[in-house]
Amino acid sequence: MTDNIKVMITEDRIEERVRELGAQISRDYAGKTVHMICVLKGGVYFMTALSNRIDISVPVSMDFMSVSSYGAGTKSSGIVKIVKDLDEPLAGKDVLVVEDIIDSGRTLSYLLKLLRERKPASLRLCTLLDKPDRRVMKDVVVDYCGFEIEDKFVVGCGMDYDQKYRNLPYIGEITL
Repeated sequence: MTDNIKVMITEDRIEERVRELGAQISRDYAGKTVHMICVLKGGVYFMTALSNRIDISVPVSMDFMSVSSYGAGTKSSGIVKIVKDLDEPLAGKDVLVVEDIIDSGRTLSYLLKLLRERKPASLRLCTLLDKPDRRVMKDVVVDYCGFEIEDKFVVGCGMDYDQKYRNLPYIGEITL
């Protein structure tokens, strides 16, 4: 079933990098509460792992948002649709948006603009994977990045192809 998937980033390397990101976020948010916003569905795997690596001295609160621009394809449609909005207000909170992957940046540009309008004390972006060569929206600035990758279609660690392969413990390139 995974014959068409080539391992790009191993499970061990992902775990190591998530520990490093957790330590960096712990230092940056020392003395504050970090309010993590997970962009569903793919981001939930990364946010769960990342929140477990943030030092216990840094309180973590969470909320979830579902935004879609892909459907069943492998390329963004460019049309952003909010499927599920946040449950809590953001005013005055130190917000960390957690994404699985950033490609063109269209979805994140729209989302970050929307979140800024809600007046958080701070707003930062963390992603497991970044494809900077594909970035169309230059206003999307990544504060914490797990890995920069080439323009490949990847699955695993929450990323899917038509709702499949999210549960792979590694990141793999899929050949269709």
